[in-house]
Formats: sequence, C-alpha cells, structure tokens
Amino acid sequence: MTKYDDASWHYGGDFPEGLPEKNGATHTGMFINWCINKNLHSDELKEDCENEIESLIKREITGADFVIDACDGKFSEYDLNDMGNSFAKDYYADETDFADKFSSFATDYINIFDTVAEENDFEYETFYHIEDTYENYDMMMQIIDYRFQEWKEYKILK
Repeated sequence: MTKYDDASWHYGGDFPEGLPEKNGATHTGMFINWCINKNLHSDELKEDCENEIESLIKREITGADFVIDACDGKFSEYDLNDMGNSFAKDYYADETDFADKFSSFATDYINIFDTVAEENDFEYETFYHIEDTYENYDMMMQIIDYRFQEWKEYKILK
C-alpha cells in the first residue's frame, strides 16, 4: 500500500522547536480536505470516519485536525478512491511526469504561501509555519482545483 505522507515524518525529523506536531500535517490536511470535498475519498474512509468527515465538511475541524485525529497522522491510498489515488500519485507524490510538466502539490503549496507572505512583507520561517486556517485552505483549494483540471486533460492526452 502506498503511503503518501505521515505527520511523524515531519515532526519526527528536522522540525522547528515550539510548534505543535499538528503543523507537520497542515499541508497533508489541505490536500485530503480537498479530496473529501471533491468526493475522491474511499468508501472505507467514509465508513470509518463518518462523523469526522461531516465535521470537516462543515469546517468545524481543519484538514490537519482530520489527519491527526481520524487518520493517526497518516495519508495513504486507503483514504482515496481510484480517481483520488490516480491524481495523488501524479500530483501529491514528488518527481512524477505530471509534476515535471505542470507542478507538484508541495511546489504549489510552497509557492502560493511564499507569494502571499512576500505580498504582505513577511517570510515564513519554515514550511511548517504556514497556518492551518480555512483562509489558507481556500487559497490552496483554488490551486488544487486548477491542477486537477490540468491533470484530467493530461490523462486524456497521455
């Protein structure tokens, strides 16, 4: 089984002191939140996390909260349906043909928040300092929507 990400890979490594471990799941949470809102999550996840998914859709919790609490910090192919996995394997995973031609999730994530920071005359200390907010999710959601459209066209042409 493909494991796309694990918060412990982040907070267990070179992680900034003083930040909550949840910050190691902010980026993953934004992606899985988008997948759930586009109905690209698996039936198993729907069954296992029905209440948490409902809270996520209602924006009562963030994607990072969902990843940490409902998925034990892990994001794997178990969490997505066939289309969701196909997209994640091309976009969320690093160094793919799609990412080479268009972009990867990590590159888009860093670029959008670096741009926002620069426009507001500040700089994020690290990738992990990006705030887990719905304002940030809404910005990232637009980028993922755009990449998803590119990806669907890419898959047709391939």
